[in-house]
Amino acid sequence: MTSTVEPETVAAEQVPATERKDRLPAPVRSLTGRFGAATVAFAVLATVFGALFAVLTPAFWGHDEITQFGRAYQVAHGGVFPQRIHDDRGVAYGGQIPVSIDELMGYAFRDYNDNPEEPGAMVADPGAYDRLAGADISSATRPMWFTNTAAYSPVPYVPAAVGIRAGEALGLNIGGMYLLTRLAGLAAYLAVVGFGLYALRQRRSQWLVFTVAVLPIALFQAGTVTADTLTNALAILVSALLVKALFIGDRLSKPETAALLAATIALPLSKPAYVLLAMLIVVVPAERLGFTGKLKVLPWVFAITGGTLFLVWTKIAAPTGDGMSLMRPPHQWGQVRPGDQLRGILGDPLQFVHTFGESIALRDHRWFNQFFGELGFAYVDAPALTMLACLIAFAVSFGIADMLTSTLRRTLIVAATVLASVAMVYVTLYMSFTPVDYYIIDGVQGRYFVPLAILGIAVVIRSVPLRLRDADGVVPTRGPGLTVACASLIALIAAAATYYTVVWG
Repeated sequence: MTSTVEPETVAAEQVPATERKDRLPAPVRSLTGRFGAATVAFAVLATVFGALFAVLTPAFWGHDEITQFGRAYQVAHGGVFPQRIHDDRGVAYGGQIPVSIDELMGYAFRDYNDNPEEPGAMVADPGAYDRLAGADISSATRPMWFTNTAAYSPVPYVPAAVGIRAGEALGLNIGGMYLLTRLAGLAAYLAVVGFGLYALRQRRSQWLVFTVAVLPIALFQAGTVTADTLTNALAILVSALLVKALFIGDRLSKPETAALLAATIALPLSKPAYVLLAMLIVVVPAERLGFTGKLKVLPWVFAITGGTLFLVWTKIAAPTGDGMSLMRPPHQWGQVRPGDQLRGILGDPLQFVHTFGESIALRDHRWFNQFFGELGFAYVDAPALTMLACLIAFAVSFGIADMLTSTLRRTLIVAATVLASVAMVYVTLYMSFTPVDYYIIDGVQGRYFVPLAILGIAVVIRSVPLRLRDADGVVPTRGPGLTVACASLIALIAAAATYYTVVWG
């Protein structure tokens, strides 16, 4: 590895012509030539392992999958806004759920909360899931609590809602409908992220995006029912297009510009912590988006619209914060008070900084592990082999990335945006999940930083002109690309094998 700086021209960043692709099989050469090697590798790995996790993961064992499905079911049947429900414990939001589905939810909840010591399997009775999932979807319903997901807008649940309605239309039983719902989310992830990779098909930075997109935690979530599936996909898409237009300096095609504009509206409505990523569209020179003259204001129009819709939905969902304490142990009910936490931050910022420091000191190792994979509510950590393989993939994709040429001012804006987004993760959980006067910011998980990884690493790449070169002084692509793909494959195999062993025995 050397520190030679490449010429800042578009031509210098193209895939080197010295690498002979004619040695590849014709079908592979055709696919990679048309769609890009990382796009093809992503399509294969994400399809196989996303579907594998969809099948391996017991019903409702994903991250908050019980309440995520409850909100998705509500959206599928026309429920747009948070709905207040009766609860003797306090403020609560939720909706109706078929009784037969609720019975499967209840069994899954009890099962993943009552586990034997190693080496016993976490699933107590696999046949029970088959019996409950084999039942028809009942017409009778009962109220269900999902205050934590009622705060989300309907946008990130669109794929799951489509899967639910399709399953019902086909007359599937609970298990069939549920699997179809998971696969609908996976299909959305494949389409959105695949488009982002396709946009970078002629750039070596495609492998950086690929490495993040196939992290075990990302594909696990893509294979389960959660708002994070589409949220992650949109954040990766936005990041890929920003890398192309802002950091590399390429002009986006019309479909790419349209996708970025649409994501500028959709991402702020998917998760509050990532709203600032979407706003970065205004930092991209308008001509790189294909806008001239009066059309140069369009990025600002979409950014303002996305930000306004975010604020409107935040106002709509704000009352749900009063019910979040019911997710805590009984002695902490009523102790999660967003208003009091906000007043505490503004009135005594040094105390908040101290709490933040305590959180880092006591939890940063957990967040690091979770970034690669703490899989669902089985809380199965990705093995060391997975983390090592992912780090190798990151190192190689970093080493062959394009020489990024964004101006210092724009780079600093992106860096500040990423840092502010990280801060929003902590502040959001401090206000919405952490009890007043608690010793740390509770609820932070490493998976929340996956959508910020690409742009964060891009800022570092822009500042570190180190690239891998072969004996001819050329930055290679095929060999390193194969290394990244193989390392990611090993990481996913190890994660899936560990999950299967711990959960099913």
